[in-house]
Amino acid sequence: MLYGASVIIEEKSKPLYEYMGGHEGILRFIRPFYMDLRQHQELGPIFNRHIQDWESHLAKITEFWALQTGGPSHYRGGFAGAHFKIDGLTSDHFDQWLALWDFNCQRQLPPDLQQSMSQLAHTLAARLKRVVARPYN
Repeated sequence: MLYGASVIIEEKSKPLYEYMGGHEGILRFIRPFYMDLRQHQELGPIFNRHIQDWESHLAKITEFWALQTGGPSHYRGGFAGAHFKIDGLTSDHFDQWLALWDFNCQRQLPPDLQQSMSQLAHTLAARLKRVVARPYN
């Protein structure tokens, strides 16, 4: 199985975006994830402090994941910069986010998509961890 923007399932290759069900499928996946996240003991206060309009945020994040999974997207960047601005963000916060993401993958997605979406999130989180860990942060 390939990870990232494309995945091979049943010998057919197409973007992960299509396997996820496009924008609608991505939103169906991330909505419960962010509901869980908002209630998380440590992560909830961080997200709730920085996001006032959750519907707009979900729309933006749907565009982000559409781009990451190889689909059409209106997302225009700011991925690392948005996280770099958050004071006190640590590597442990990313690990907690990933644990919740993986839980939602297992709860909501078939095994082939669980693995692909999990690996993609772990790759992106590793990039963000490097940004957050910079000494001049």
